[in-house]
Amino acid sequence: MFKGSNVALVTPFKDGKLDETSYIKLIHYHIENGTNGLVPAGTTGESPTLSHDEHQRVIELCINESKKKLPVIAGTGSNSTDEAISLTRHAEKMGADAALVVTPYYNKPTQEGLYQHYKAINDKCGIPIIIYNIPSRSVIDMSIDTMSRLFELKNIVGVKDATGDLERVNQSIKKMGNEFIQLTGNDENALEFNKRGGVGAISVTANIVPKLCSDFQKYSIEKDQKSQTEAKRLDEILQPIHNAMFIESNPSPVKYAAKILNLCDDGVRLPLVKITNPSKEIIKKVLQSANLI
Repeated sequence: MFKGSNVALVTPFKDGKLDETSYIKLIHYHIENGTNGLVPAGTTGESPTLSHDEHQRVIELCINESKKKLPVIAGTGSNSTDEAISLTRHAEKMGADAALVVTPYYNKPTQEGLYQHYKAINDKCGIPIIIYNIPSRSVIDMSIDTMSRLFELKNIVGVKDATGDLERVNQSIKKMGNEFIQLTGNDENALEFNKRGGVGAISVTANIVPKLCSDFQKYSIEKDQKSQTEAKRLDEILQPIHNAMFIESNPSPVKYAAKILNLCDDGVRLPLVKITNPSKEIIKKVLQSANLI
């Protein structure tokens, strides 16, 4: 169920408030354009600056509008274990297919602390949990040994790996086998990630080119030469777009691209700001080169 191109949905704002109309339009845009899964209220969805009510509303809207046409992997992580449990239980109650739970940021727990954090969520909830390992933002890196311990629990099913370390794919397969779901959180390494045994991505770029990303994922997961050749061709088209989406802090660049494509406004919440004019020009050129505008 959790494979292919899963979009890390942006959260549209209008005059600083949640823009439900644009958000619903985005969800249907992905249903109609081949996206394999929806991931609301993650990093790209600006979860740190959503209120509790907004966080829950974003997840609820996504579940209600998708109507089980696509799996919903709800972002429910927090550096407070109790809060993560609360958000995950709410997502489960609303009908989410899985929860994406980021490693606790700022607190800097030990590996045992990480284990106990996820075990507590596992024990209080009943939906599949995907670990979100992103050391560049959370300042901690969950070891493969800790993941292996967690994989023994009933609800822990895989990882969104945003370490950028491709060797971890091989090491995780060796330790846990192919049943442990591995999704990359780095769009730019998805081709090699899948070659090594990954099964997809949770993608920022998919916000603006869903069909291109889903086609790429479809071919990159296959092992025959024809599929791999097509995956490589699509990857070459996607690489400049991936790079442009991180020219400044995510999700400001992808929101600007979404604005150009008439998907939603480019407003972000402080401390994030809209991208600079030079960055806007770079994104426009990349979109033009890909024949998107």
